[in-house]
Amino acid sequence: MHQEKPYSQACENNKAFILEKLSLVFQTSGTILEVGTGTGQHAVHFARHLPHLTWQPSDHPDNYRLCLPWLEDARLTNILPPAPLDVSDTEWPIPDIQGAFSANTAHIMAWKEVEAMFSGLAERLGTGEAFCLYGPFNYNGTWTSESNRQFDQHLRARNAHMGIRHIEDMEAMAAHRGLTLESDFDMPANNRFLVWRKR
Repeated sequence: MHQEKPYSQACENNKAFILEKLSLVFQTSGTILEVGTGTGQHAVHFARHLPHLTWQPSDHPDNYRLCLPWLEDARLTNILPPAPLDVSDTEWPIPDIQGAFSANTAHIMAWKEVEAMFSGLAERLGTGEAFCLYGPFNYNGTWTSESNRQFDQHLRARNAHMGIRHIEDMEAMAAHRGLTLESDFDMPANNRFLVWRKR
């Protein structure tokens, strides 16, 4: 079945664990923006299991159509067409949102793009609304595991602007934009699930 559809093993591995946390955070109906939808596996899984939510996929303008085979195969009425979103743009081509989610983006984006993502979301989220961010992060200036250290070196070798972000830098940057780290969940494979809340 995966021949026609793009496939991420990481998405398959982590989707159940992420869903469990998303269901705690997003309990009321609303539109949730996914930044960096990628293959679309997450979008389909979460929209299917959280029918009270409307899911807005988005990805970089060069990449936003990658998820279409998954979306078209699932035919879920609570997934909107994917939006071409460059987080650095001031105008985002998205509807009003009541929450946001992103997985494995902060270490691939340049730091200024991470800042732009937080700025854009802070402008669009209402007071008390949440942005859930999944991925690996560093604590107390160092990696949380040997595999994360190796992954970080692999990223930096690919592109100097990539790398696992330090939670302290993230908190300071987010606070400057009116987003507070409310929850920090330990996840499998040395990942975290961070819940940022708009003040």
